Amino acid sequence: MMEHLELAVPTLFGLEGLAAEELRRLGLTDVRPENGRVLCGARAADIPRLNLNLRTGERVLLVLGSFPAGDFDALFEGTRALPWEDLIPRNGAFPVKGHCLNSALHAVPACQAIIKKAVAARLGGAYGLDKLPETGPLYQIQFSLMKDTAVLMLDTTGPGLHKRGYRAVGVTAPLRETLAAAMVLLSKYRGRDPFCDPFCGSGTIAIEAALIAKNRAPGLDRSFSAQKWGFLPPGAWMDAADEAMDREFDGSYDIWGGDIDPKAVSIARSNAEKAGVEDLVRFEVADALRFRREAPYGRLVTNPPYGERILEKREAEELYREFGQAFRSLPDGWTLSLLSSHTEFERTFGRTADKRRKLYNGMIKCDLFLYGKRGVRYEKGKK
Repeated sequence: MMEHLELAVPTLFGLEGLAAEELRRLGLTDVRPENGRVLCGARAADIPRLNLNLRTGERVLLVLGSFPAGDFDALFEGTRALPWEDLIPRNGAFPVKGHCLNSALHAVPACQAIIKKAVAARLGGAYGLDKLPETGPLYQIQFSLMKDTAVLMLDTTGPGLHKRGYRAVGVTAPLRETLAAAMVLLSKYRGRDPFCDPFCGSGTIAIEAALIAKNRAPGLDRSFSAQKWGFLPPGAWMDAADEAMDREFDGSYDIWGGDIDPKAVSIARSNAEKAGVEDLVRFEVADALRFRREAPYGRLVTNPPYGERILEKREAEELYREFGQAFRSLPDGWTLSLLSSHTEFERTFGRTADKRRKLYNGMIKCDLFLYGKRGVRYEKGKK
């Protein structure tokens, strides 16, 4: 196994900077944010560390090689030249998926077939087999063809990192866990202030806040593809889990989620139990438009209905207007971080945001609107 590796961490658009910061905090070197992903230098032992600890990355890809691929012959030869037998055992399963952009080779199924054929040729030659069984562990190959340059990678993660393992049941229009964690981090919440989500739905934002407050690695309760890979150091996953658990904090936190739908609140409580944070979060049936708190300061982080799928736009605007009044009635030390795709949100809410951050919820383009009251204000200007 190579000593010096390159890893790629895809992210939702807008979260590249947060993921890069996470990688640096985990001690990774040569961290390079790009559109939709972050690249970094790594060691083999970093593969489990990143899979267990990353909050805002979507998966961890091992970059195997990059080469010009202006035609199918170049794609085949460039793929076959890589040392696949150092990574994939004789019984390894190696399906191929990927994407093409601004390249002469633009048909994804054809590129998949060529890459599959080239890897099979290399492995068949190395193992002396005409036909590979592919009955063993999964080595998902991912390719990117951009401007006639191919990048080939192995997916170490399996199901995306947003699948933490606690959300067995969701509600309508669930928020991806990686985006919920990003909203909490962008609100600057670190566990000290009261934290509230008055439109909590299945509880994702409040649960991610509890994981952040406790400094609990979000991947501890799930498995990953690379756990079955033979070339990773023995004990690497256990060492990474021990390191993550050693960094957890003990403490009690004021984290609250409310929703007007009793079924959503029941699901949120169940999800908190699965995440192991049921003792850190309170969920209650409550009307967000009557939200009140006596505490002199705190952080509201929330994702109300957008008016695209759940409510009609007019109903959403009325909801925003009334929620704006509820926020203005809070003590001056409260801040609000609110995600919305509604183009007229600030007008209906009744105030221009102190700061805005462009994010994507799946394919829906959104803004995270950041508000401070008189006691605590976010910097002026838009990002």
